[in-house]
Amino acid sequence: MDEAFTSVEAQLGITAACRLTGRSRATHYRRLRPPPPRRARAPQVQPSALTAEERAAVIELMNGDEYAELAPAQIWARELDAGRYHCSVSTMYRILRERDQSGERRRQATHPAKAVPELVATGPSQVFTWDITKAAGPVKDLWYHAYVIIGIFSRYIVGHTVERAESALRAEELIRETIARNGIVPQTVHADRGTSMTSKKVSQLLIELGVTRSHSRPKVSNDNPYSEAQFKTTKYMSDYPERFDSLTHAREWFGAFIAYYNHEHRHSGIGWHTPASLHFGTTEEVRDQRAVTLAQAYTRHPERFGRRPRPPAIPQTPGSTTRPNAETPHHKSHSVTTVLLDLKFTAAGGSPGEALDHLLATRILPSVRGRYDVHADTFDALRTDLVESLTQFDSAHEPVATRRLLDDELRSRGRL
Repeated sequence: MDEAFTSVEAQLGITAACRLTGRSRATHYRRLRPPPPRRARAPQVQPSALTAEERAAVIELMNGDEYAELAPAQIWARELDAGRYHCSVSTMYRILRERDQSGERRRQATHPAKAVPELVATGPSQVFTWDITKAAGPVKDLWYHAYVIIGIFSRYIVGHTVERAESALRAEELIRETIARNGIVPQTVHADRGTSMTSKKVSQLLIELGVTRSHSRPKVSNDNPYSEAQFKTTKYMSDYPERFDSLTHAREWFGAFIAYYNHEHRHSGIGWHTPASLHFGTTEEVRDQRAVTLAQAYTRHPERFGRRPRPPAIPQTPGSTTRPNAETPHHKSHSVTTVLLDLKFTAAGGSPGEALDHLLATRILPSVRGRYDVHADTFDALRTDLVESLTQFDSAHEPVATRRLLDDELRSRGRL
């Protein structure tokens, strides 16, 4: 074909040769002047990107035993609370994607999307929601029943128990004990339509206390999302047993987990604060500390930020079930003295020992942790004296948050 084109072109010209041979003139001219070969582009490095050593340190941190099952946002918030900033949450996800680790980091299950509840709480202890979940016993067909009551404003677990069977009588006793210990009668108590929730005993108690009863809509399985989400968090814990050895074992495990959930778990629905922090009104101090850490990170590497970073805010969108009211006393800043004086009459609800335990664990003891000038013997003596004093101060509440913080400090110093 090329030979025929050449012979015709020599006699009739290019246009006629293209018409007779069926060749496009554009193709012919393009072949006469082929484009120069493309040079390989040198790889471009973003000047604000983390170095290879920094990226390796971040992936090592996220894959460590402490954070292996936590989402990047959980890791970011915990490191920020510890005074360490490595990179943004988006960068953490990019590093995970590079290593094909960007999927769900916990045990997975598929659930339908949960509808937003109709109830609105503008402060702690206004709306409680409760439910019962089953926990497998030591043998087949033996189940223990965990009752859990949550304040939807702060997600704080205000009451719980584990029993051998589901009982309306035990549910009524738990609600009565929780309200008495909390010191504040809620406006509404929400639950699904289980037999214990709709029982005559529970209904009579709520009527007696002047509490509005609320139940899920008939044939709607996701009208109690806070309790269901909390149960998911419970059963996705890495140390959640396949089967509990005994009722005592189940009660001990749930007691330890609920202390962790209230005082250590950072909740995405409340600006990555702990439920206890929002319940007892210490979120402003935590946000101030986070702001200082972010400002220091911005000062060191401003080129790594599109704008000046700010700590996450608590959602305040219209219709939200967590709309903090700036006028309520528990959202104002308090000095240590003021909080101690107001413990017995705290607007959030809860026992005095519970509030004091949270105050010590979140606002006082962290300031002395890790200091080289404080000897381990001092922490050992402090642990003994504080736990004993707190138990005497309020025998109904175990100082779990204070004890755990001091145990971690002593363990890091090789004393436990």
